[in-house]
Amino acid sequence: MGLLKTAIIGAAIYAGVKYITKKDPVTGKSVVDDLKDKAPEWMEKAKGYRDEFETRTAYAKDDLGV
Repeated sequence: MGLLKTAIIGAAIYAGVKYITKKDPVTGKSVVDDLKDKAPEWMEKAKGYRDEFETRTAYAKDDLGV
């Protein structure tokens, strides 16, 4: 049973990797390529959220007198 389970999990992982690295015939880009292209934009958004969170926590500390 363990061997069959391992084979099924391995096949699923292989299929997943094959899917996300397969190039689109129209654009010539894979899912991984799209993620790499969008990563810097997402990092900038995350930095903005972090700064906003830090500002809000500072205001909350002031309001609570901590």
